[in-house]
Amino acid sequence: MFTLSAFADEISPDPEKQIDILKQCGVKFIEFRSILNTNVLDLSDDQIKDFKSLLDKNGIGLSAIGSPIGKIKINEPFEPHLKRFRRAIELCKVFGTRNIRIFSYYLPENDTWDKWRDEVMQRMQTKAEIAEQEGVRLLHENEHGIYGDDPKRVVDVMQTVLEQSKLEHFAAIYDPANYVFCGYDPLEGWRLTKQWTVHFHIKDWIKGEKTARVAGEGHGKIPEIIKDAVADGYDGFATLEPHLLGGGPTGGVTGPELFPKAVEAFKKVLTQAGAQFQ
Repeated sequence: MFTLSAFADEISPDPEKQIDILKQCGVKFIEFRSILNTNVLDLSDDQIKDFKSLLDKNGIGLSAIGSPIGKIKINEPFEPHLKRFRRAIELCKVFGTRNIRIFSYYLPENDTWDKWRDEVMQRMQTKAEIAEQEGVRLLHENEHGIYGDDPKRVVDVMQTVLEQSKLEHFAAIYDPANYVFCGYDPLEGWRLTKQWTVHFHIKDWIKGEKTARVAGEGHGKIPEIIKDAVADGYDGFATLEPHLLGGGPTGGVTGPELFPKAVEAFKKVLTQAGAQFQ
């Protein structure tokens, strides 16, 4: 079963506009990255309370806290970042989700991953241990420029951290467009990492273009991957992150006019793959 969710800040910074469009599309979950042009981890307690009330009023839940944890250079201090990580855990409890989206750090300029690989693993393991203590689950996304932008390094992260942790507390997000953008075969990325994948981000990409495509119209091989996931009995979230008007390190833009088209395109892919979805 695929449960649809959305990075609703791609629709609009206005949370009420986000919810209006999601309700039109029949999407009942949000991956909470930002509202009011402010990152989820930087919102005040009052803003969080107001947004939670708005979600409850409209029957909208959270698929994950779409945090930026791990989107700093690996040589930057860890403790301040760990404090922000703990804020993400607090918000899980406020919104009733156990999922936190994370990343595996950027490389310093003119440096190599061989030098920093052990530091990446140490930081990831520390967060996984805290996640287990707090009863939450960390979802590592394959993202451009981080240690885990290469599917083989994603395998390294998953195998290394899961030597000491459990899949219920540390797992993988699969984003096909990010593999295309980074020059990797998304189907091979799926084959290498699907055993740990519990969550999809749905956008499609044609290598060399500046904006994304709706699912099935790029080089992300989404129809083939979804069909294989259905055959494997996938049961989890698929979060729309269309990037149809652009995207960058802090998020993307699709707009209220194009977002429904992205949802319908993905529903078509799911239908053709014989998937059940809600």
